[in-house]
Amino acid sequence: MRPPRPAHSPALLLLPLALLLAACSGTSSAGTSIGGAGGGTDGKGSLTLNVGDQRGGSEAVLRAAGELDDLDYKIRWSTFTSGPPLLEAINAKAVDVGAIGNTPPVFAAGAGSKITVVAATHGTAAGDTILVPEDSPLQKPQELKGKSVAVAQGSSAHFQLVASLKKAGLDFKDVKVKYLQPADALAAFTGGKVDAWAVWDPYTSQVLRGKKGRVLTDGDGLVNGLGFQAAAPGALADKKKSRAISDYLERLRRAQDWVFKHPEAWAKVWAKDTGLPYGVALDAVKRTNGTRVPVAVDRDVVTSEQEIADTFSELKLIPRRIDFGDYVDTRFNGDLPPSTTAPRSYRKES
Repeated sequence: MRPPRPAHSPALLLLPLALLLAACSGTSSAGTSIGGAGGGTDGKGSLTLNVGDQRGGSEAVLRAAGELDDLDYKIRWSTFTSGPPLLEAINAKAVDVGAIGNTPPVFAAGAGSKITVVAATHGTAAGDTILVPEDSPLQKPQELKGKSVAVAQGSSAHFQLVASLKKAGLDFKDVKVKYLQPADALAAFTGGKVDAWAVWDPYTSQVLRGKKGRVLTDGDGLVNGLGFQAAAPGALADKKKSRAISDYLERLRRAQDWVFKHPEAWAKVWAKDTGLPYGVALDAVKRTNGTRVPVAVDRDVVTSEQEIADTFSELKLIPRRIDFGDYVDTRFNGDLPPSTTAPRSYRKES
């Protein structure tokens, strides 16, 4: 009998993570599941809020935190493989609200989609990394010149790569970019087909725990660490749906507080929902996922996202320059802290 693979084998994660990890990609991909695993309906009442989700996302964390137990409206869940098709559904009025990363709204806005950012979180960017194999001779980002780097085009990692190269005194054209989605990039990285890989958690945690690579540099202090909830303008104009969206956002904020206080419990749920090994999930929770703080959609959010938009516009990856301020709604900020509020940390103060 063939012995089982060790838990850190990359092959174990390719299929389950194909659903989860496309979430940060700025490249549109097909795939929506309404009903079934990650779908269905919660709550009761005459009003239905159509919520876009990704596997291991909002539904999972709300259920784990007990925030779906007393809904006086219905939530109909639709599960998407990534942020871009979720935003396409919002633009098509098929979804009222849903979670996305910091880059998909820039691409959606650039394409003329009708989407509105209504809520934000700020977390660490320690999981946004440029990885190199453990035996790589590369020791600093400046040494990436002339090297091949895998990255998902239009993703948060794409911007992190651009920013990291700029900080190192390099231009984007100084490296040989290989546009690969995460599953393909993982295979290329572990197979020695690329010199480095720009990626995000939980892939970072997977590679580090499996001792398949090390961090050359990360995005802390370099990229904004923001995540968003986006809504359909039509839903925001509907008073009843707008009230439901406000309640939904409050539940998500409480659930994020629960995640920080219960990292092990959340890691177990996240692992089960996505197929991640528990150790990788817990590492990712403590490195990034659990550090997120609900913050206001304020001027600093707009300024930071505008930088991303301008960067991709200059690289000719979005067709036109946009004013990100045209795509935000601050009505749900309430008394939330500013977006510059420091992320949470699991490190014990000395």
